[in-house]
Amino acid sequence: MTSTADDGDRRGAPAPGADRPVRVAVLGCGVVGTEVVRLLRTQAEDLAARTGARLELVGVAVRSLEAERDPVVDRDLLTTDAATLVEEADVVVELMGGIEPARGLLLRAIASGASVVTANKALLGTDGPTLYRAADAAGVDLYFEAAVAGAIPIVRPVRESLAGDRVTRVLGIVNGTTNYVLDQMASTGLDLDEAVKHAQELGYAEADPTADVEGHDAAAKAAILASLAFHTRVGIDDVHCEGITGLTAEDVAWANETGHVLKLLAIAERSGPDDGVVVRVHPALVPLTHPLASVRGAFNAVFVEAEAAGELMFYGRGAGGAPTASAVLGDLVTAARHRVLGGKGPVESSYAELPVHPIADAVTRYQVHLRVADRSGVLAQVAQVFAGHDVSIETVRQARAGAVGAGTADAEQAELLVVTHAATDAALAATVRDVGELPVVTHVLSVLRVEGV
Repeated sequence: MTSTADDGDRRGAPAPGADRPVRVAVLGCGVVGTEVVRLLRTQAEDLAARTGARLELVGVAVRSLEAERDPVVDRDLLTTDAATLVEEADVVVELMGGIEPARGLLLRAIASGASVVTANKALLGTDGPTLYRAADAAGVDLYFEAAVAGAIPIVRPVRESLAGDRVTRVLGIVNGTTNYVLDQMASTGLDLDEAVKHAQELGYAEADPTADVEGHDAAAKAAILASLAFHTRVGIDDVHCEGITGLTAEDVAWANETGHVLKLLAIAERSGPDDGVVVRVHPALVPLTHPLASVRGAFNAVFVEAEAAGELMFYGRGAGGAPTASAVLGDLVTAARHRVLGGKGPVESSYAELPVHPIADAVTRYQVHLRVADRSGVLAQVAQVFAGHDVSIETVRQARAGAVGAGTADAEQAELLVVTHAATDAALAATVRDVGELPVVTHVLSVLRVEGV
């Protein structure tokens, strides 16, 4: 209770409780911000009962006072003076996105004694440690459940529920836009551009889908999850990132032909003799027998492997105003309860300081799709290159060129689909490079990693 009294002294006002509400400021009034305001209004009594005090919305910071707003947002609460607003609140909810001015405003809020709730994965992935240190020094909460996978409760379970366990791997679909696009390509035969356009028409993709389709959004979330799971600071620059822009309808057709589905995966795992960490985002073939293969549309799912708990999967809507606002309100209630009753949430745990390795050190499997001359001895030459890099071949499938997916079968050429056993990414990449230089190989059509085996 001491911290609650100190909060009151620092602000020149009584601590939140039965006689004074918890003052809440919201930064940003887009889709999620509007939904947060709606829930604060329509669920006021329930939120007060769960918190122990009424939640009072003291202001909503926006870029323009003239923009059209949902009627649920009281225009008298709108302000363009975010800097002053954050100093008047007990809890600041940041839904602006981007690095600045969000970072400066949150640091200002923390310095004034306010707890912070944010959905800003880009900021946390880029400079989370600055916020963690500031919140810890000020003795306030920093919550960010909504920054990863929308409504899915994944941050709190990894940070708190699994705090007594040893997480070995996190494997997830954390971007609903790309999952919807790949699902459409698989189910309707659309090519990538058509599927992205369809996603935009339905509101699943932004007008500029770059952050989604190039993997940047997933990479920021992967950095956050890796930091939590392995008690090690992982920034977005530590994450190997490949998007889905290179995938074709033929890749999707071959995936289906071989009993897989294509997903954009975020993977964080322990690797190597020094128990280091590798964090990567890239398209991957997932066997139809794996739980992640059944995640359809714009849904997200995160698969966690831990030594004691075993395999856990968290599934749900990963984006949208209402789902994301649900996660924000959960954090807000927790932070507000701490203001009323005392106490503080968990701080950053980076004690392990594990080395973060490049993707070259990751152990994975490849599916290599080659177009080759259709004559005897070709497979032997290909296999010899694989053996030279100590990469074991699991299966080889041959078809007439163009027999699967688009195109016309070619009597002079064949296609080989080679699936490897597990090896380091460095060895696999070198193998593909050297195979592509063989005279009998006319084209390396695609190289995809295989995960979840």
